[in-house]
Amino acid sequence: MFQELTKRLDRAMKKLSGVERLTEDNVKEVLREVRLALLEADVNYGVAKKLVAAIRAKAMGQEVLGSLTPAQQVVKIVNDELVTLLGGQAAELNLPSAKDAPNKGVATVMVMGLQGSGKTTFCGKLAQRLLKEGRRPMLVAADIYRPAAIDQLHVIADQVGVPIHSDRERRNAAQIVKLGHRRARDNKCDVLIVDTAGRLHIDDELMGELETIDKTLPMDEKLLVLDAMTGQEAVNIATTFAERLDFDGAVLTKMDGDARGGAALSVLEVTGRPVKLVGVGEKMEDLEVFHPDRMASRILGMGDVMTLIEQAEERMDLDEAEQLAGRFAEGQFTLEDFQRQIQQMKKMGPLKGVLKMLPGMNADVLDKAKVDDGQFGKVEAIINSMTRQERRQPDIINGSRRKRIARGSGTNVSQVNKLLKQYRDMRRMMKQINAAGGLEEFGKNVFGG
Repeated sequence: MFQELTKRLDRAMKKLSGVERLTEDNVKEVLREVRLALLEADVNYGVAKKLVAAIRAKAMGQEVLGSLTPAQQVVKIVNDELVTLLGGQAAELNLPSAKDAPNKGVATVMVMGLQGSGKTTFCGKLAQRLLKEGRRPMLVAADIYRPAAIDQLHVIADQVGVPIHSDRERRNAAQIVKLGHRRARDNKCDVLIVDTAGRLHIDDELMGELETIDKTLPMDEKLLVLDAMTGQEAVNIATTFAERLDFDGAVLTKMDGDARGGAALSVLEVTGRPVKLVGVGEKMEDLEVFHPDRMASRILGMGDVMTLIEQAEERMDLDEAEQLAGRFAEGQFTLEDFQRQIQQMKKMGPLKGVLKMLPGMNADVLDKAKVDDGQFGKVEAIINSMTRQERRQPDIINGSRRKRIARGSGTNVSQVNKLLKQYRDMRRMMKQINAAGGLEEFGKNVFGG
């Protein structure tokens, strides 16, 4: 997500490295690179032009702050303008809070988009997100043309654990939705998520059906699902939908793929509708609120620590994480603990995705690095091939034991040796931290201060 854009912007900003003050010439050179970077990311031409003009006006109209270099000042301006372009702050769904929901009846969400955009999968992701917020969602299969879409939504509903209403005989989508709403009310559900029919292209029949559904059962929230991989075409689709349907916000899917980011940067400016949610993976939990400030930070290669923390709180067992931290601090960290730590890390998703959220992580270096999540499996296989005593007392693992462990795990002795070395290095560092009086004191001794 935004990988190439981040690289290009980073190279543009480096042109100001060593510059003592901002001038019209050096700002012009940087902004030429910024404009090219935006256009290559498939940002709408008018949007790119307006953004560059806003950056130029502020860069030339401000004194460089005493605490910042000229390069840092421009980065700050670019960040501020990106945040504004993306909407300023996260756009909430038009739904009552989980606390108020029981007194508000059944809230309705219509999900629309073209075939292949990830619309049906998004319905499941949204249902799971609402479940975790304490709501009681129900899905409605309103695609009367594709039986496969109904089957897919049933599979997703079972996977997430939410009820679903479908009717394979009725040929009126609006009536199916109306009956689904009645069933949701009878089952004390508080959110109805309507998966509508898609098309390979936009036509009057598609739009007319969506308008009829909205008239038959007025929607609290109308979300347009767009495939981020299609770049500027996604914005064109959003523009056409906006002309016919007053949708409330966009959802960008497949943002974990080779998405150039242009759609995310253009949708609000072109259509007046904000991006509300983004799909960042194939799992049902891979759905994020679109935070303009965090997204701008990612685009500029400054990481996204807040999202990383939220994902850790949501996906990891915090009690177990605290126990592991306690054992680490006490110097009692065994290979069993090491395995539990790996299992916790795997819940966070692909390791490269986690590393990209860390501030200062160079995108070029990360791309060239061989970050292989499959190594986790090899490490677990090695540890599983050990006896309980070996996992708790690794020092007893001699040559013959290493050969047996390698055979049992489908690895070789050198890989077993590498794991044991990593464990010893970690244990040695723990002792140094404890001897220094804790992590803070250890840091002062190592880095000064």
